Amino acid sequence: MSKITLKGTEFKTSGKLPKVGSKAKKFKLVAADLSTKKLSDFKGSKVVLNIFPSLDTPTCAASVRHFNEAAGNLENTKVLCISRDLPFAQARFCGAEGLENVITLSDFKRGKFGKKYGLEIKDGPLAKLHSRAVIVLDEEGTVSYTQQVPEIVDEPNYDEVMNALK
Repeated sequence: MSKITLKGTEFKTSGKLPKVGSKAKKFKLVAADLSTKKLSDFKGSKVVLNIFPSLDTPTCAASVRHFNEAAGNLENTKVLCISRDLPFAQARFCGAEGLENVITLSDFKRGKFGKKYGLEIKDGPLAKLHSRAVIVLDEEGTVSYTQQVPEIVDEPNYDEVMNALK
């Protein structure tokens, strides 16, 4: 288990992020059009997994906006924004914001992605949602970088993520 904080109060996650150098765990998530997307759908591209509790919070929304802008300048890179929000809410947010360079994916059904990746918040007011984290995968699906954001109201360290993609 990892420990994170929400405004200084400590909570636990279901596990630890995957180790750098390990193969990313397979997943199936729901896209905005209600289709199922798998990790294998993105093979051959670098992948940024931008994971967060909910688009309905200022920090989560800011991270999606930031990665949308950055993704427009990245070659052969897909940015997947993953939460337990309903696909309809994800699509509405991206549509209203004009975000076209990120792919939103929902883990709303059973939260399997969050459990597999050790990101499910186990206790407190955000229990069952995902903690804020970023995982970078290379073109073959190998983990090349991870970042568990320790204070959930903080944004990820974007510079570190961008350096990991070089």
